[in-house]
Amino acid sequence: MADHSKANYLFRKVIFPYIKKHFLIAGIAGYYFIGLILYVFAKVDILIPCIWHTLFDIRCPGCGLTRAFIELLSFNFSAAWDSNPLIFIVFPALTYYIIMDFVKFVKNNK
Repeated sequence: MADHSKANYLFRKVIFPYIKKHFLIAGIAGYYFIGLILYVFAKVDILIPCIWHTLFDIRCPGCGLTRAFIELLSFNFSAAWDSNPLIFIVFPALTYYIIMDFVKFVKNNK
């Protein structure tokens, strides 16, 4: 019972306020997560296409990052590299930023 109340406290006092503060980023991340789940398990593609590629038929530096991330989730590193090598810089940097921002948020809201 104590574990349940700790989890409830953690969600109400830490995670929910963090999501509320960063609602736009959380919404985009939630949409991206749902899109990835639908693509991986049902092959339904609701992810936003690259506007630059759609308008000008030129690949931008970010083209292929979603496919590369899906390949990373499957531990297919060579296919991820083929989709976009930038994933090996962007994913760790983004993960580091999110963790550091969350730690800063927790420290400032004690």
